[in-house]
Amino acid sequence: MENNLPDLQYPIGRPVLPTGPLSAEERATYINQLAALPAQLTAAARKAGGVRLENAYRPGGWTGRQVLHHVADVHQNFDMRFRLALTEDNPTIRPFDMNAWAELPDVAASPVTVSLVLLEAVHSRWVTLLWHLTEEQWRRTFYHPSYQQVYTLDQALVQYSWHGRHHLAHVELLSRED
Repeated sequence: MENNLPDLQYPIGRPVLPTGPLSAEERATYINQLAALPAQLTAAARKAGGVRLENAYRPGGWTGRQVLHHVADVHQNFDMRFRLALTEDNPTIRPFDMNAWAELPDVAASPVTVSLVLLEAVHSRWVTLLWHLTEEQWRRTFYHPSYQQVYTLDQALVQYSWHGRHHLAHVELLSRED
């Protein structure tokens, strides 16, 4: 089983960020992936079912429940990072302890449907914003102090689209027939 751990942890591989601006076609692909994510996660959660969502997708990993709440939590932050970068000059974003958030009491107490509905609402607004950005706005940046790196919004789009697909694959792992 240990030989499979990297595939289970990163079932779609690690993200590869662009070094330059994305084309309009590339952006459209990533924006469409973000737009599709809420429905895809909802379908994957339904397919896994309630009992399987209480299981970890890999040894030492989060449960499906934790993953679904995590995606809603993090994607709210991702949307805010875009908004900060669009309205401030290279803002420093605030990192947070994702593992601590995954252990908060509402994660165990709230139905996953609450986070799936929240994700749908966040993505609806976020995707609308993304479709209306200008070339100049896509070059805006923010600074991530944990990684000590400046990210363009193009790079953030690729990273955040990957993040959603990454966790979608985790939830889908819970539906596999062993």
